[in-house]
Amino acid sequence: MLDALRKGAGTWVAKLFIALLVLSFAVWGIADIFRGFGRNVAATVGDTEISVFQFDRAYRRDLDALGRQIGRPLTTTEGAQFGIPQQTLGKLVAEAALDETADSLGLGLSDEELAKLIHSDPALIGPTGTYDRLRLGQLLRSNGISEDEFVLERQAQALRQQIAQGVSGGMSAPAAYLEALHAYQSETRSLDYLRLTAAQLEPVADPDDATLTAYYDEQKDAYRAPEYRKVALLELSPESLARPENVSDEDVSAEYERTKDGYTDPEKRKVLQMTFTSREEAEAAAAKLASGTTFEDLMAERNLGEQDVALGLMARTDFLDAALGDAAFSLSEGETSGLIDGRFAPAILKVTEIAPEHAKAFDDVKDEIRKALATENAEREVLDLMGEVEDARAGGASLAEVAQRFQLSVTTPAAFDATGKDDGDKTVDLPQVEGLVSGAFESDVGVENDPLQLGSRGFLWYEVTEVIPARERELSEVRQRVIDGWKAAQVAARLDELAADVAKRVKDGAAMTAIAEELGLTVQSQEGVSRSASALGREAVQAVFSGPVGTVQTVAGENDGERLVLKVTNASVPAFFREADGIAGLEIQLTRQLQDSMLNQYVVHIEETAGVKVNQAGIAQVIGTPVN
Repeated sequence: MLDALRKGAGTWVAKLFIALLVLSFAVWGIADIFRGFGRNVAATVGDTEISVFQFDRAYRRDLDALGRQIGRPLTTTEGAQFGIPQQTLGKLVAEAALDETADSLGLGLSDEELAKLIHSDPALIGPTGTYDRLRLGQLLRSNGISEDEFVLERQAQALRQQIAQGVSGGMSAPAAYLEALHAYQSETRSLDYLRLTAAQLEPVADPDDATLTAYYDEQKDAYRAPEYRKVALLELSPESLARPENVSDEDVSAEYERTKDGYTDPEKRKVLQMTFTSREEAEAAAAKLASGTTFEDLMAERNLGEQDVALGLMARTDFLDAALGDAAFSLSEGETSGLIDGRFAPAILKVTEIAPEHAKAFDDVKDEIRKALATENAEREVLDLMGEVEDARAGGASLAEVAQRFQLSVTTPAAFDATGKDDGDKTVDLPQVEGLVSGAFESDVGVENDPLQLGSRGFLWYEVTEVIPARERELSEVRQRVIDGWKAAQVAARLDELAADVAKRVKDGAAMTAIAEELGLTVQSQEGVSRSASALGREAVQAVFSGPVGTVQTVAGENDGERLVLKVTNASVPAFFREADGIAGLEIQLTRQLQDSMLNQYVVHIEETAGVKVNQAGIAQVIGTPVN
């Protein structure tokens, strides 16, 4: 046999085939082999490969899932910003690690068992409660996979599940763990506390010059002037181009007549509505009204107040039920209706006030109409002029030159810092355009910037005209701010001293009520404080649970410039019953977490033992980003 093969290999036909085979290696990927990857391999775990196609499909599936959550589709490069490629690859590597183990252990699954698994999949159960092949077809089409691929993937999943069950399937949360976590989560505490503020202190006088100077020298960085920037702004919008003076009186009058209904307030009525649960009850009430009983007497009989029957001042179109609206607008002021078969329930109405229709006079709205017409006319000019402005900018014209050429205006707001505030810490009046402040600080003097979107129909160009560097301020520039800062620091220090003194006295046995009386305060209390919530804030919760009953702590209050002195007066932990609904749910959650943790450790061990290699170039090709 071997001799025959050797003789065959010596023929010219065999040599030609061998030459073609060598050539195919050269063309299709012999270099990739020397780099450790095939051309279509995204990663390997031991001898198990993850193809670029597998990664691409899984990545796009994860992108689609995230896109549905945020309400819009994501590109592959956007997904990279969310870290989706790493998550997708991590999941595929973990699956490959389990596949590698299944192969090394010789695990298998019979065709009969695989068929049972597929037929019992809840996603493939039809209306009759049995396996539905039509659902399988829908599933395959929606995921873009073939039936063979689906079967192979289900087989791989089953083998992975065998390993997972063997590693952590029998694990359950220990009772001691459950009881400790239950006690931690459900324990509640009660406390008494005093709220200390600057009102309990003597007023702080202004410091002398030496003290103020020393304080300023220590805190100079806090009063340092940040970098400021000045900009020139050119706004192009229908509002900025509008010329109301060019709109004729005839056009304004014609527009008023055309839209007169929009300047008219319709007739409205204040209505009381009494509804009934049955027609018999409603007919009995209508009979009483017909015999002389007033609407108000009927309200009293039924224990109804004004708030129970008042609908407010309503136009005819405000009624959800047209029958009620028609009935209300057929009544005179003070008149009560008969029984009305309402859309939702039988009802009786009374009209207590009528506000007649009111139309705004032409003179009252003519300026508003003129401005609206001018703005509407200017909308047509914006896009045309935008192109001309861009052409002028491309030709090297400054904003001032562009403004002069097209009869526009350039504004120069006050210099602002990166938060949009001026040197006096006041917000600078800037156009409400996203990216203006950040763009100004990313740009520089003499740099041409892209226009920003202004509203829905306008544009804004900006130029940085001056950069004012950050610097240390002289004390004279911020004297009052430094005085205020020094006084605030003094108040904070004295409050800390007072809180520490009060806490010491409470720890030494003094009654909190007696201390409160001295300070003109009231002892406040809270019960049922848990580790997850308290009206006093997170720091107070941590203090309350920092020790046993009787613990005394001082913490900052939720409001600026206040301290709390707390004393834990009681602690309560509900009894632990493993069979209780809440505990059973907690046990399921903890058991799943422990199993997942154990399985994750096992997968990491496999990855470290078998070795993981990632083809960064292949991943980058799918994502659409350059390789670092």
